[in-house]
Amino acid sequence: MKSALIIGSTGLIGSELVNLLLDSNDYTKVLTFVKRDSGIKHPKLTQYVIDFDKPETYTDLVVGDDFFCTIGTTIKKAGSQNAFRKVDFEYPKQFAAFALDNKVKQFLIISSLNADAMSGNFYLKTKGEIQDFLKNCAFESVAVLQPSLLLGNRTEFRLGEKVGAFFMNAFSFFFQGNLKKYKPIEGKTVAKALLKIAQKNVKGFKIYESDVMQEIGQ
Repeated sequence: MKSALIIGSTGLIGSELVNLLLDSNDYTKVLTFVKRDSGIKHPKLTQYVIDFDKPETYTDLVVGDDFFCTIGTTIKKAGSQNAFRKVDFEYPKQFAAFALDNKVKQFLIISSLNADAMSGNFYLKTKGEIQDFLKNCAFESVAVLQPSLLLGNRTEFRLGEKVGAFFMNAFSFFFQGNLKKYKPIEGKTVAKALLKIAQKNVKGFKIYESDVMQEIGQ
């Protein structure tokens, strides 16, 4: 029986994943790291309310088997590129370092389709950089999930996603063949794929694009 650790547990994918982990017979403990109390109560759940900018206060708490990183924001919500990078690169990097030190075996992260450290797009570049960092980490298993446009009910309204989702769903018949991976995907489907991929524990570094996640998470 395993312990799961998660950052980003209150987001679109993370909130779905927490429920799946709590219901799963594969995990006896679920540890979440949050900025404020989520209000969730469960016998298997341990919630650490932390200051993410004071890593010395939680370095010894990152202990378990599978680490799920579903944390993420937007530049608009963060307020600047630097603030965005802190959430989408610095925090995952810090937790990955602690997880390695504490012998966590597997690290799974939500990235983005077309993430590339060489991209001219700051968002995709940042996502690509954390992927490259994890590729060089000595975890037994690293799984990078690259979803297309995410569908689902977020706690905050994102106009761009709503508009994009409308048009991409309206023209979903175009997403065939090599374009299949660009079809929008439900956050709960991504969460299911995360859980299933974690149980496979594929050794080494592996990227799962959105169409593959769709099949796994059905």
